[in-house]
Amino acid sequence: MSSLPDKVPVTAPEPFIAADRQIAEFTVRAVVLGTLLGMVFGASSLYLVLKVGLTVSASIPVAVIAITLFRLVSKAGGRDSTILENNIVQTAGSAGESIAFGLGVTLPAILILGFDLDILRVLLVGVLGGLLGILMMIPLRRSLIVAQHETLKYPEGTACAEVLKASELSKGSADDSSANASRAGIIFAGFGIGLLYKALNVAFKGWKDVPEHVFGAPLKAGSVSCEISPELLGVGYIIGPRIAALMCAGGVLAYLLLIPMIAFFGDALTVPLAPGVKLIRDMSPDDIRGAYVLYVGAGAVAAGGIVSLIRAIPMIWLSLRDALRSFGGAGVGQNSMRSKRTDQDIPMKWVLIGSLLLVVAIMLATPLHMNLLGALLILVFGFLFSTVSSQLTGEIGSSSNPISGMTVATLLFTCLIFLLVGWTGGPYYVTALSVGAIVCIASSNAGTTSQDLKTGYLVGGTPRLQQYAILFGALASALMLGPILIKLNDAATVYVPIAQVAPGLSTDAAPLTETATLQGPQAAQDAHRYRVWHKTDLAGGPAGKYLVDDQGKVVYLVDPGINGSYKQRPDGSEVRKYDAPKAVLMSYIIKGILDRQLPWALVLFGVMIALVLEMSGVPSLAFAVGVYLPLSSSMPIFVGGMVRWAVDRRRNRQAEHRNATADERNAAGDRSPGVLMASGYIAGGALAGIIIAFTAGVLSDFDSFITDWSTSHNPFFEGANADLFSVLPYALLIVVLYWAGREAVRPPPKA
Repeated sequence: MSSLPDKVPVTAPEPFIAADRQIAEFTVRAVVLGTLLGMVFGASSLYLVLKVGLTVSASIPVAVIAITLFRLVSKAGGRDSTILENNIVQTAGSAGESIAFGLGVTLPAILILGFDLDILRVLLVGVLGGLLGILMMIPLRRSLIVAQHETLKYPEGTACAEVLKASELSKGSADDSSANASRAGIIFAGFGIGLLYKALNVAFKGWKDVPEHVFGAPLKAGSVSCEISPELLGVGYIIGPRIAALMCAGGVLAYLLLIPMIAFFGDALTVPLAPGVKLIRDMSPDDIRGAYVLYVGAGAVAAGGIVSLIRAIPMIWLSLRDALRSFGGAGVGQNSMRSKRTDQDIPMKWVLIGSLLLVVAIMLATPLHMNLLGALLILVFGFLFSTVSSQLTGEIGSSSNPISGMTVATLLFTCLIFLLVGWTGGPYYVTALSVGAIVCIASSNAGTTSQDLKTGYLVGGTPRLQQYAILFGALASALMLGPILIKLNDAATVYVPIAQVAPGLSTDAAPLTETATLQGPQAAQDAHRYRVWHKTDLAGGPAGKYLVDDQGKVVYLVDPGINGSYKQRPDGSEVRKYDAPKAVLMSYIIKGILDRQLPWALVLFGVMIALVLEMSGVPSLAFAVGVYLPLSSSMPIFVGGMVRWAVDRRRNRQAEHRNATADERNAAGDRSPGVLMASGYIAGGALAGIIIAFTAGVLSDFDSFITDWSTSHNPFFEGANADLFSVLPYALLIVVLYWAGREAVRPPPKA
């Protein structure tokens, strides 16, 4: 990663809309449409982050959809949108994705720590973190977006600006207007295909959704699998072949080397090897992964994140210095430029007042178990990592920004400080996690805000109005995503009868004051209200949440839908769990440091893997995430990356004939029909997954009927050749994506 010069000359480009022009910008319809689209893409992003631990930028698809809808309004006799209105839509619509990432990466860890996803706690973390990140980005705008315009490219923000400018220039030209409508049609087509495919695959059991092959000797316990879903295919296409290949390589290491190696060396053991609880020879590949490889992956992810952070230290220092200068009134070019419309931010006094009020609200929020030290840590780490996130986003883009690495560093420092002052035990789990969650969302939203402000800088938007728009969009998305997270967890929660877990388990003498009822599909079979027991030790049975009846008898173990281990309900129906891989890492760090329970040997093995990769010149973070994820999740991302490789290779050959520059090729790739189709796949497949999860409780009888019928009559779903047959519809999905991406991208018309 290149270091930044001490002073960067300001070579401000001429914005597309001049600073002295006044056109419609911050309108009610633009803010409302952006907020609604932000909620839709936020929901799909939350689903993605629970599945594979990452999201993709929503700005470009939101911008294209906004352009199309406003054009339809214009054809119906209404007023078409201006480029600045479309910029406000994409700004407000981008907030949902970043908040979804922060929520999905951190808060599910609270389930692993033995607590509940309390709705008020989720809402507070989402709202406070989202707003804090935006406010902390505002004083950084001039030092990052303006002063370092030539140095920090902000790839997604620049690509989004190209889309908006191309759309504006196409007005009045029937050919270009038709081409723009065609681009929007590709997104809607991808959305429809993804939605239909996922519904037929999962809801109607049309074909097996995870083909798998388990090897025998000599590669005993090795396996290869692939979740053939449209959303993961789209993610791989967007992030590109290099990152996709690195992630899949990590999965190959885990499933075709580490797991078979553990099975080979552990086959002769006659006692369980901690932290496993049964003999290795009796373990399935998934059992070995859960008992041992997850810790290796956690160590690799933590090391990769910290290495990325160390590399960014020069940028941290320069950004902090420039931000402090802007606070002190020595910002870049302020005397001559701040009277311009294009250089007006929210006044600094309101930024300071708003930030202080948010910190006070954090400290007083009872569900967060917060104290003064925790609030101060949020203030310090929030500003530090918002700066880091905004800077890294400018260099490597939002999709590659190691927000989880910053969160890991926050938790490590926070837990070590807590340990030094003697704060250990359950309540401080929640305090530490609240610090990490709010900082994670703040840094994620700061990076997204910087991308939006880069787009506005290029098209001539008003920064102050963009900042208002993303504040409004972040607030609305945070209020909506919290209930969705809880409902997704409830829909996949399994209430395991205690006889299957720990027969004879009894509570201690502590009074149980909290009560709860069953949620999700099993609620129809048992409507009793039980007392809640949060078991934190391993005596007599696994730690976790239990339901106890009025006589003090333990009835159920509550296995959560996110990161739970029971994938079958008592009636035999299958349950689709969410892995939330990075949330598990957060819980390991908190428990490992505060309770000294982490199996450090396995964690250090993962650290060594990351360090060896870094010494070899290979970026370790993406590889480490692949070690941590199931191979079934990283394999479809790899397939999508290979489709992108084939498309880019064809497009580059075409670009050579036009003598296009490298920057023009990259911009064309970012706005290509393939990226639009992949965005539609992601939105459609993820939305279908959310709908299926929400309706699982209502349509449980239908789901059981379809499952039984497909098991008996559908060779694509069950049978000797089901794994092979299920690849056929997936191959059609791949062909459609390649066909869309191979279309040549015309450069935007010149003004």
